[in-house]
Amino acid sequence: MEKDQKNNSDLQDNDNEAINAEELSNDLKAETPENKEKTTEITPEEKIIELEDKVVRAFAEMENQRRRFEKEKEDAFNYGGFSVAKETLNLIDNLERSKQILESDDVLKNSEALKKTLEHFDIINKDMVSILSKNGITPIISIGKKLDPNFHQAMMEIEDDQKEPGTIVQEIQKGFMMKDRLLRPSLVGVSKKTENKEGKSEENKEN
Repeated sequence: MEKDQKNNSDLQDNDNEAINAEELSNDLKAETPENKEKTTEITPEEKIIELEDKVVRAFAEMENQRRRFEKEKEDAFNYGGFSVAKETLNLIDNLERSKQILESDDVLKNSEALKKTLEHFDIINKDMVSILSKNGITPIISIGKKLDPNFHQAMMEIEDDQKEPGTIVQEIQKGFMMKDRLLRPSLVGVSKKTENKEGKSEENKEN
């Protein structure tokens, strides 16, 4: 009986040893590089480099914002009255139209009253242009110049063999610059070569 109990105890001890050995083996396997999760630790040097990079980026962004602010402030100072200036040009246009209407009035033609009125119109026009010029708004010189799409808008072509084609020979509406920006283009008429009507007539006959 005692012998059997001893055998059973030995068997149990063997089983326990086998379990412990298996657990130890599992623990060792868990600790191998293939089975444990890799955790990347940042060294102090790498952390310093990362922080320096963030600081440099932050300063660069601040500098960009400062430059944008300075540009916006400069534009606001130089061109803040852009829309007001553009509206003011309508007064000059209306003054010029009124002058043309009076000049073509048959009743007023050659009268002393018309002459004095037109003189006052010219004074007002010169004063307005002078005020605009003091604020950096200047008229575009067009007559006799070559058509430039950056400053002129061609509204018509006028036959003129004395001028090179594309030369501005008529100004319908005066254009203006606001410092280095176009406030509005000049509306102009440009020259073109006289068409050969006889040649065209013969071509039409042949067709």
